[in-house]
Amino acid sequence: MNRHRGIAAVLSAVIMGAGQIYNRQLGKGLVLLAMYAGGLYFAFMNLGHALWGLATLGERKQELKLVGKVYQRVAGDHSIFLLIEGLIIVFVVIVFIMLYIYNIRDAYRNGALREAGGQPHTFGQSLKHMFEKNFAQLILFPPLLFVFFFSVLPLIFNILIAFTNYSSPKNLPPANLVDWVGLSTFKDLFALSAWAKTFYGVFSWTVVWAILSTVTTFFGGFAVALLVQQPITRFKAMWRTLYMLPFAIPGFVSLLIMRNMFNAQFGPVNQYLRWLGLEGPNWLSDPVWAKVTILLVNLWLGFPVSMLLIIGILTTIPRDLYEAAEVDGASPFQKFRKITFPSVMFSLAPILIGQFAGNFNNFNVIYLMTNGRPANSDYQFAGETDILITWLYNLSINNGKYNFAAIVSIIIFAILATISLWNFRRTRSFREEDVYR
Repeated sequence: MNRHRGIAAVLSAVIMGAGQIYNRQLGKGLVLLAMYAGGLYFAFMNLGHALWGLATLGERKQELKLVGKVYQRVAGDHSIFLLIEGLIIVFVVIVFIMLYIYNIRDAYRNGALREAGGQPHTFGQSLKHMFEKNFAQLILFPPLLFVFFFSVLPLIFNILIAFTNYSSPKNLPPANLVDWVGLSTFKDLFALSAWAKTFYGVFSWTVVWAILSTVTTFFGGFAVALLVQQPITRFKAMWRTLYMLPFAIPGFVSLLIMRNMFNAQFGPVNQYLRWLGLEGPNWLSDPVWAKVTILLVNLWLGFPVSMLLIIGILTTIPRDLYEAAEVDGASPFQKFRKITFPSVMFSLAPILIGQFAGNFNNFNVIYLMTNGRPANSDYQFAGETDILITWLYNLSINNGKYNFAAIVSIIIFAILATISLWNFRRTRSFREEDVYR
């Protein structure tokens, strides 16, 4: 009874495409057979070396050899190149295995169709069916490959680096090899006093910075949006345009200007304060004032976006709700608490979560305003205003501590992914969208 499906599945399990040929799908079978031959050749030629490279990260480092009277450089194994090459080859082999499994399932399904009296599609009919019925999946497949190659693979590479001793000055290829060290780097970061103090200090400031910068920009934009949209406010278009100017100017330019403005010795801010008989603080060199300054600058740059979004939402709230509230004797604060604020939060909660994630990784403001300074003698390659992302930059680009930087990036990813997914799934907009699916 199940003769065709069983034979087709077994043939495809032995030789990819053979089951399709048995099911009289010659074109599809030949294509799968060609892919099978190419995949086997690729795996035979590359997989062994890739697995060796992933396991050992190389065995021979670069060295100088005396040839006659001249020293010549003899190339060795490059641990990082071996790691990247191994990951790519293993990924390609995994894709081939997935295709192999699809080939068996396809042969089994079409064998069952033959047993039921049906006729499997020809190669042309299969292509037509794919374009007509699975067009969305077909279009999404190439971007999915890019996601795997340029997002998933770098993420896996980054995770693997955290378990190595890839750092300056002793373990930088090609002059030296990189070795697997397990959880040693994690123990150093979380338990070794110098590194642990830096991590916990930078991490706590990062959380405070992300919360305060998100809250100030959101409620700053909210306040301006409410004032602009008041019935008694005239020239609304002019106010909206003026308040969008900080966002319209490139952030790089604005931050450099702000950095000069808050210069304690020559900046115009302290000069104006001196004209008033006041002595301005050291805005960027005092640990507390430096944090206050970057929060103020971030507020200046970030509130226009919140303002514009909230104005758009305020214009969609039906006036009938406010009129009904006035009839019931509601005060302005009660109308804000019961109508305005819930309506804005319903639409902006996912965006607010995204802004928190963006501020958690807000590299530009910290780097361009203070570059992490003022210095902290107790920290390892970090300053008072450094957040995790700028500390990661200092660890990797400036100091070559790639293994520690990899751990920091894993922590950033884990925190943001967890908080964003958890909070977004709790928003009303997500729950109501899920109901209507």
